[in-house]
Amino acid sequence: MPSTVVSSFHYDATRKSLVVVYLSGAVYEYMQVPQEVYERMQNAFSKGTFLNKYIKPHYRYRKICG
Repeated sequence: MPSTVVSSFHYDATRKSLVVVYLSGAVYEYMQVPQEVYERMQNAFSKGTFLNKYIKPHYRYRKICG
């Protein structure tokens, strides 16, 4: 199902870095995200809901652009 919030996302297992590109054009990097959490996000019905519930409140992040 296409997300109404997330355009795309990718994961760097070496750095445990989850990069999320929002439909608004903003790009954020979430740090120290375990691979299992990334895999759960891949399988989530709603990427935006998963992000808001399981990523944003638990992992440090930085805005890359946008």
